[in-house]
Amino acid sequence: MRASLIHNIVSNIVSRVLLVSRVYQTANGYIATDFGVRIPRPLGNGPSRFIPEKEILQVSKVDPRTQSIFEDAFAALGRLDNISLVMGFHPQYLESFLRTQHYLLQMDGPLSLHYRHYIGIMAAARHQCSYLVNLHVNDFLQVGGDSKWLNGLDGAPQKLQALGELNKILAHRPWLLTKAHIEHLLKAEEHSWSLAELIHAVVLLTHYHSLASFTFGCGITPEIHSDGGHTFRPPSLSQYCVCDIANGNGHGHLEERRGNHQVSEVSGEVEVLMERMKQLQECRDEEEASQEEMATRFEREKTESMLVATAEDEECVPSRDVSRHFEDPSYGYKDFSRRGEHVPTFRVQDYSWEDHGYSLVNRLYPDVGQLLDEKFQMAYNLTYNTMAMHKDVDTTMLRRAIWNYIHCMFGIRYDDYDYGEINQLLDRSFKVYIKTMVCSPEKTTKRMYESFWRQFQHSEKVHVNLLLMEARMQAELLYALRAITRYMT
Repeated sequence: MRASLIHNIVSNIVSRVLLVSRVYQTANGYIATDFGVRIPRPLGNGPSRFIPEKEILQVSKVDPRTQSIFEDAFAALGRLDNISLVMGFHPQYLESFLRTQHYLLQMDGPLSLHYRHYIGIMAAARHQCSYLVNLHVNDFLQVGGDSKWLNGLDGAPQKLQALGELNKILAHRPWLLTKAHIEHLLKAEEHSWSLAELIHAVVLLTHYHSLASFTFGCGITPEIHSDGGHTFRPPSLSQYCVCDIANGNGHGHLEERRGNHQVSEVSGEVEVLMERMKQLQECRDEEEASQEEMATRFEREKTESMLVATAEDEECVPSRDVSRHFEDPSYGYKDFSRRGEHVPTFRVQDYSWEDHGYSLVNRLYPDVGQLLDEKFQMAYNLTYNTMAMHKDVDTTMLRRAIWNYIHCMFGIRYDDYDYGEINQLLDRSFKVYIKTMVCSPEKTTKRMYESFWRQFQHSEKVHVNLLLMEARMQAELLYALRAITRYMT
């Protein structure tokens, strides 16, 4: 009923526009002739630069549940963004994600609506994610936000400016967060944050840092009505976008040229991975490593993770539109134990999401702990028991290796996990992709996306990105909530 109503309204509007302006379609896009109005054409082909448009669109056609979720999202927000379309590969997760995001942004909570969207802008800007920044600039203005705040962070209230340091540390080096940072925010006289407000702000910051990772990791393109989503120029003969060439993100021509070679090069990749999982399970059943050996393997993996390079040679200079929303643009990700520095290992047995973080969030911001927990569990446990073309496969070991590798990069250790499994299951190209997307997402390229798990489906790679996003968010939250707990005690 709702879908047909929306369809009729949209069709009616489009029909009137076509009738009044006599728009004629040409090979170069759409041109409105009567009034000299230029009609834009989309810059990209579909919601993602990495995933063929036809694959994304097929999902909603064949899955009634996904279609229903899309309709509900459109009815609630008046739009269906490209992030949701790509997440539509996994409707169970998408439903949980949208429910959580809706609660954080629109339902009753400690922070006013315009503060929430401004914090979203601040968080996304730290990773130069203009897609999310532009989205929330529009939302900020729609809920009555002061446009002067958008001229730069220094035009925002002192209370929000004070959040800049927390935003910076959480986004790039959360292990450096201390209770002193929390105290600074809670004891700022007339600009002080309450504990409830701070919890809300922390959840929003971590949500948008991790969502920026997903946005870059899936190559999300701006919608046609957004900045950077359209052009009035005719398409070039080469079919390449300048930004694609700069980032190594060509269209399909390179794939066609190297097609047969790549297929032969990666044949058996999935079978090798499945065999390693089987062998690791057999070894685990036969013999369990000692606690000392497990600790040694964690330290070894933590050290090796620092040797995995992101695309550091590619300098990303933020545009003025984005950089004005945060301070200290030179501050970025740095490995936590460089040049002899020592950051103590964060042991989950001492402070975990399940036993500590969840209850703290739920106490100060009711229901959000439950929503976050459901979303974490959904991403972590989501499985279709498939790997590429193989069915009836238990992927638990692989999913846990991915999640724990991300937490290992953040210095977080699970005492009951054998970190020796990570090197067996995650190859170097995959680790480069993971580290770049989680730590420096703005440097993620299509080439990186294509270089790992080359026999796997795009839906499986999107699933990986959901895991990376949620593992990153939980890691940031753990450091922030531990600092808040230490302040409170």
